[in-house]
Amino acid sequence: MRIRRARRAALAVTAVSLVLSLAACGQNSEGGSKDESKGGEGSTVGIAMPTKSSERWIADGSNMVAQFEKLGYKTDLQYGEDDVAQQVSQIENMITKGVDVLVIAAIDGRALTDVLQQAADQDIKVISYDRLILGTENVDYYASFDNERVGVLQAGYLIDKLGLKSGGQKGPFSIELFAGSPDDNNTRYFFDGAWKTLKPYIDSKQLVVGSGQTRLDQITTLRWDGGTAQKRMDDLLTKAYGSRKVDAVLSPYDGISIGILSALKSDGYGTPAKPYPLVTGQDAEVASVKSIIAGQQTQTVYKDTRALARQAVQMADAVLNDKKPEVNDTKTYDNEVKVVPAYLLDPVSVDRSNYQSVLVESGYIKASDLT
Repeated sequence: MRIRRARRAALAVTAVSLVLSLAACGQNSEGGSKDESKGGEGSTVGIAMPTKSSERWIADGSNMVAQFEKLGYKTDLQYGEDDVAQQVSQIENMITKGVDVLVIAAIDGRALTDVLQQAADQDIKVISYDRLILGTENVDYYASFDNERVGVLQAGYLIDKLGLKSGGQKGPFSIELFAGSPDDNNTRYFFDGAWKTLKPYIDSKQLVVGSGQTRLDQITTLRWDGGTAQKRMDDLLTKAYGSRKVDAVLSPYDGISIGILSALKSDGYGTPAKPYPLVTGQDAEVASVKSIIAGQQTQTVYKDTRALARQAVQMADAVLNDKKPEVNDTKTYDNEVKVVPAYLLDPVSVDRSNYQSVLVESGYIKASDLT
């Protein structure tokens, strides 16, 4: 057992002395020789996830618990259900109970400054999971996907399927833009990647945003909520289109895509005379993959949550063994106080042509779940 854990958990001088003595002798708390490869075994990992309303967060939490426990760690997994105060309270309770490291997917990236200072005061390291925690020096590492690349894949798919990459002055095609929650730092990266890819075609008038809403603050979707996206799409169709047709919708997330498609269906889309526009997505959720197979949603971006969980587990395991975690980006993710060392994984574009090989054959989704 490491010294800093003993300093927090021990309640009596004799207990502290015993732990220090064992550590000095190179032994674990059971008195055996300490295996350096398992120096953190028996420690507790606090895992704070944002919500169970998205299947990907359930998968993230389950994958991490399984992998941590396989290494001999205890886990405390909590879901904040998109309630910022609830997530803060859950993290405070984890600190009080004496967790040894925190893995946090923040509901609001700016709301954790005070509670993470409490963690720092107890020498608890923090790994920011998928969503970068902002405005604090007390975040040590970041595990995520190449988030700007997600936006590039979504926008690039639309450009390709509209035939704009093949050259010539094709179009104009109408497009509407949606973005994620304004309190999620990933929203900016997704949109930046998409906007850089789309802008040349918008500037050339090959793509036309019928509503005129192109600024990030005009197109965000609080809490990534599908119902909120559906209402906005309803409004856009009523106010900006009338008898005109939407050709493409940039959607950053599958749950938002489902809401957009509901609005489109209510407006008469989904018939031979009025087919659905191209609609992107993210996370390869089962409902959206089934929608893609059915010819409704067009594309999603697959992010293997098993791989992301594995990376977070490796980071935490290194920290608990007083080693430096592997990172592959030390420049990109500035949380406004510091650049957080990150490990970024690669996202993959998925549509009807490759969902079988990418999602089913890899074991990410069972074929039976798609029937």
